[in-house]
Amino acid sequence: MGLIRVLTAAVVAVGLAQEVLAGSFTLPEWPQPPGGSHPRCRTASTLTVDVGYAVYQGVQNRSSKLNVWKGIRYAAPPVGDLRWKEAIEPATNRTATLADTFGSTCPGVLPPGAPFFPGDSEDCLFLNVWAPENAKNLPVLVWIHGGGYGYGDGTQDMTEFINDNGNSFLVVSIQYRLGAFGFLSSDEVKSTGVVNAGILDQAFALSWVQSYISFFGGDPSRVTISGESAGGGSVMYHAMAGRGTLGTLLFKGAIASSPYLVPQYTYNDTVPTRRYYNFASAAGCPSSGEVLSCLRSKNTSTLQAANYQVGQLAASGMWYFLPVTDGAYIASLPSNQLLSSNPVNGLRLLVGNNAHEGDLFVPTNIATESDLLTWLAIEFATLPRASLLSILAQYPLSVSLTHQERANNIYAEAQFVCPSYWLADAFTSPPNSTTPNMRSRKAWHYQYSVPYASHGTDISAIFGPAGANQAAGVVQALRKAWGRFVTDDDPGVGFPVWKVGAGAEQVDFNQTGGTAVEVTSSWGVNVTEYRGPGLRADIKAVDAYAWEGGRGARCQFWRTLGAEILQ
Repeated sequence: MGLIRVLTAAVVAVGLAQEVLAGSFTLPEWPQPPGGSHPRCRTASTLTVDVGYAVYQGVQNRSSKLNVWKGIRYAAPPVGDLRWKEAIEPATNRTATLADTFGSTCPGVLPPGAPFFPGDSEDCLFLNVWAPENAKNLPVLVWIHGGGYGYGDGTQDMTEFINDNGNSFLVVSIQYRLGAFGFLSSDEVKSTGVVNAGILDQAFALSWVQSYISFFGGDPSRVTISGESAGGGSVMYHAMAGRGTLGTLLFKGAIASSPYLVPQYTYNDTVPTRRYYNFASAAGCPSSGEVLSCLRSKNTSTLQAANYQVGQLAASGMWYFLPVTDGAYIASLPSNQLLSSNPVNGLRLLVGNNAHEGDLFVPTNIATESDLLTWLAIEFATLPRASLLSILAQYPLSVSLTHQERANNIYAEAQFVCPSYWLADAFTSPPNSTTPNMRSRKAWHYQYSVPYASHGTDISAIFGPAGANQAAGVVQALRKAWGRFVTDDDPGVGFPVWKVGAGAEQVDFNQTGGTAVEVTSSWGVNVTEYRGPGLRADIKAVDAYAWEGGRGARCQFWRTLGAEILQ
């Protein structure tokens, strides 16, 4: 049984929360190997793994002492009539497959203005496993890639990260449907399929981990999900799923790097519905009647071209197709749900942001306050002018802060930084809670500040290969913090536990020394980095609420705007 069918049945019947409390919420019934019961704890002593519906032959890396399986199919190809429907189990294929090559990348689009790169395959629901030799009952990290819900893949190499943590856990990386293929939304999509197909793909992959990771030497009761940017936002959505009533069914811990918070419309609101019909028109389908059946009949080249065409209509720094409130898996806005008084799924959270999250996404021609207001009106299209002026008041012009930097900071805190604070709040146990799951919650927060700490630059520090501007001490400390969280549910000594409101502390990962070097960033702006001999780690606990001139108070301000800006 598919995951969303279970969710839908629970919601329609007597409510998801009651189903979970009654113990009737179940995972999909995955096929098991012939003639054997499901091994909840075993040693991965062989590279040949039989998962019931398929047999995969892994590859051993003697230098890293890791066994790797690439391109494991976790769902049937979502093509033809299966487009915009829930993922289903793969067809049975008992012929052993050599798992030495990553699966196809899901079709997607880069941000507006980027060129079109066609050719990816819709048959892309694959995952990859890295496991230490002779792994037995080890904890598991699941990696969800970022890319604005519009592009990206699961091919990040995990070797350095696992090796630097003593080969003490497994890593699974997953892929999911992107852009229009994963996030097309309207009444018709919901009535004849599913909305948020990309998020539900991830949930389906997490159910695969619960059923099969023990075959590779992993412990399904010690799963930590993780992601960066849209992957971090996905972690947020899984923590919120079913209004936080799924508990530890799919995971125990969560790591979110720069969680991306998008405008979250209801699935049949005017904006997602208009985008649905724009996509249909670009694909050569009618604007009324059975539009979705027409889309399902189109070839992938036509749909990929339409995905790119309408994707260019997105505002700067945004993507066209995004997660929506669906009433089942994603039931409310994060600004409202992510409170310490509300339940979340999982028990522990490690969450962080980078020092310069916004620079990559904001137009670089904001020279006056008029320019700034014009951009704000586009970026926050649902806000009246009075609310836009209130935003400017939170980010006043100063000798050290230009209009461009004000815009960069606004975008950074609204889309990435404050959501990380809200997530930390949500995983902080409320005082005097009588609910066991809520009493056990705990969160830790950090900032990655190594110059120039723009969005995404922490990934090379975590997974490698490290850049010339990243001090070895910072790289090792960050990798160890993530690793300890996976193995011990705690990032380690020196990491203050998060506290809601004033007095909240975080760890700042920074460095000193080195030689200043001017480099051109990926968005064409010159920035300063520090390289060469003399780089030294500078890692310390700081006041997160007072950070950057009162960030905690500004995040409270953004929470008050949450309903207006659909966050």
